[in-house]
Amino acid sequence: MVAWGIVMTLTGIVQNYSGLLAARFFLGLTEAGLFPGLAFYISLWYPRANAQFRLSLIFASASMAGAFSGLLAYLISKMDGIGGLEGWRWIFILEGILTVVAASFSYLLVWDEPATATFLTEEEKNVILKALNPIQTEVSMSPQLGSQQSAKWVHIKAALSDWQACAVYALSLFLPAIIKGLGYSAAIAQLLTIPVYAAATVSCILIGYLADKTGQRSLFTVLCYGAIVVGYIIAVAPPTFMPGLTYAGCFIAACGIYPAIPGLLALSSNNWAPNAKRAIGMAIQMGFGTMGGAAASNFYRAEDAPRYRLGHILVLVFAAIGLATMVLYYLICRRVNAKREAEADNVYQYTSEQLVEMGDKAPSFRYRL
Repeated sequence: MVAWGIVMTLTGIVQNYSGLLAARFFLGLTEAGLFPGLAFYISLWYPRANAQFRLSLIFASASMAGAFSGLLAYLISKMDGIGGLEGWRWIFILEGILTVVAASFSYLLVWDEPATATFLTEEEKNVILKALNPIQTEVSMSPQLGSQQSAKWVHIKAALSDWQACAVYALSLFLPAIIKGLGYSAAIAQLLTIPVYAAATVSCILIGYLADKTGQRSLFTVLCYGAIVVGYIIAVAPPTFMPGLTYAGCFIAACGIYPAIPGLLALSSNNWAPNAKRAIGMAIQMGFGTMGGAAASNFYRAEDAPRYRLGHILVLVFAAIGLATMVLYYLICRRVNAKREAEADNVYQYTSEQLVEMGDKAPSFRYRL
């Protein structure tokens, strides 16, 4: 985060296109590990049944950041000319400095895992560890087993070859550009993104809470994908351009996109084990997701404004693929669970060490649905 904040700050003083490209490269390089790290970190502290709500809070904060960034960008741009700098430069400089300050304080407030947290008593550590899933508990409570969980090539290979490692496309709404195409100025377009992000924030928190409360992660994730599909259909279906419907479609799609991502990450953190495989697998998952965002940036071409029909159709296709993949994922996991239940006695032929090493392939492991 410190490195990312520094790069963000320095982006505000680039002088040419080459400098901007270099800054964007290092911004991606330093930011890449943040969300996978946060998602993996949640899995070290919260039981599988409580993970999605916490992940939803993280993504809800990202959604709220989207709302406030529009407002901040509008306000900071008014600093144009201060210090001899354009307004857009101040956006990078001020938000970058704030990131560095927040990151510096977070270093003093974040502990690696419950077993090593100095602010917890031994009794409190045991309460947390026992609440975690059985494999996590064994790894955390046993130094012998824990020492085996450093990342090995076998875990990297397992994460790369696992059938669960489906690419999660990072759908991008390009809200400022789309809303500007509805006939508003760039400044007003920034402000009009706020209601959309606010609605997405509420949706993200509510669905995260309900998914944990009911234990129906897959169902709620499928519903989220359904909302994305409906939102984009509304945007592309009318034979003529209707700005109001496009804006409404953005609302509905955003309310599906933001809660879908923590739902997918919760399933990943729940269903990958041991810890080393989970960390690597989630990094791969989100890495491919960011590639989807890079692709989406080329979907919305300037010549397609103001309707951006091609971009909406392409994202709609990917959302439909995601919906179908999610349904298939649920059916496969359910079938594997049923088979392991039928062969439950097989667990006794393995030692605890072997079961931990086998991770989610252990006969005692059940996929969360």
